[in-house]
Amino acid sequence: MILANGALYPDEALPEQLAALEGHCLAALQGPALPPETVIAACDALAGQIAAGAYDSAVRSFLEAFQIGEGAFRAALGLFRRESLTYQCTLAWGPDWRELPPLRHPGFQPIRRRRMPLGVLFHIAAGNVDGLPAYSVVEGLLAGNVNILKLPSADRGLSVLLLHALVTIEPALAPFVYVFDVPSTDLASLEIFAALADGVAVWGGDEAVQAAYRLADCRIFPWGHKLSFAYAEPDAAEGDLLALARHIRETGQVLCSSCQGVFVDTEDPAVLEAFGRRLFDALLAADGPRPDRGLAARAALQLYNDQLEAVETGRVILRQNGVSVTICPDRELELGRMFGNCWVKALPREEILPALKPKKRLLQTCGLLCAPEEREALGDLLARAGVVRVTEPGEMSRTIPGEAHDGIYPLAAYMRIVETV
Repeated sequence: MILANGALYPDEALPEQLAALEGHCLAALQGPALPPETVIAACDALAGQIAAGAYDSAVRSFLEAFQIGEGAFRAALGLFRRESLTYQCTLAWGPDWRELPPLRHPGFQPIRRRRMPLGVLFHIAAGNVDGLPAYSVVEGLLAGNVNILKLPSADRGLSVLLLHALVTIEPALAPFVYVFDVPSTDLASLEIFAALADGVAVWGGDEAVQAAYRLADCRIFPWGHKLSFAYAEPDAAEGDLLALARHIRETGQVLCSSCQGVFVDTEDPAVLEAFGRRLFDALLAADGPRPDRGLAARAALQLYNDQLEAVETGRVILRQNGVSVTICPDRELELGRMFGNCWVKALPREEILPALKPKKRLLQTCGLLCAPEEREALGDLLARAGVVRVTEPGEMSRTIPGEAHDGIYPLAAYMRIVETV
């Protein structure tokens, strides 16, 4: 399904919509500016309709498909509320975000400053919930940009539904929103989108980011994929372990903020194994959604292969009831087996910087399991290594209005300062 200038079209209309796209974008840029208040009011109205159940059939099937709980859904919905979006604008643009004061300097006449949109934003969305495509477009709209969204294959039609509802609520948004369901192999269409773009927001992995750099001669905003982990003292509190285990099980480890494994502040293999066994017990006690049979079978085969190679790799694998902890002799940050299958590795605090700094581009969230008096020092060390969020162990995938994306406020990145006399 295609959404263009407020209307829905079948995928068969792609050639004619591509031919008209440049004209639509230029017309929007030549027309009246899009005030953030207009976007905020429309998003708040849409959030109210969703909360009242207006789109339950589509929303609920999406939540079930991605195994998203009611709490996480309500938190995500809150991001579209008036108070959340207004707060986000204030954080990104400052308290005077509605109008910048003039730039004054002795010997120069006052210089008027204006925040202006980049122009056209091309969003390459990812298939995980962390990069919800509709919200990416909303951020582009708040900054006043025309938005072209390439849907992920796993979207299931929800983004088109929500964005069509949004432009129906507020028709002034229609010239600023274009959604296309084209595969990543359709290079001809992607080249058209990239040629029109003044910025590209990429929510995919390295391959998607590199493709964006090859396609587009403009600013690239690589928002993902990232890796997150926990850092623990060997005697971490039992409550912290249980909170981390619940987080691992509830998120399925599919989000950029999901814990993939735990680094432990020790050099002693016996201490590391004891911690791994404690975490394994916590995972067994925690509850969470079960992956479908295909994903479960893939994880089981990978773990079976790991067990066969354990004599050579030195890994110890604790495995039962669909969850596992792999105790590893190395210190490499890596993706876990997901869905309740994580790794544990020794990493003394004095080795944090040399071990993690080379991975700085991939780092996102670290859940900290330590005594309260250690949090500031350890958090500062992890931040120096490149981590952009340090949280409590159970809050690694929290959804809070105003949080930065990978250490950057997108609303500031999606605009430019224009100076005029």
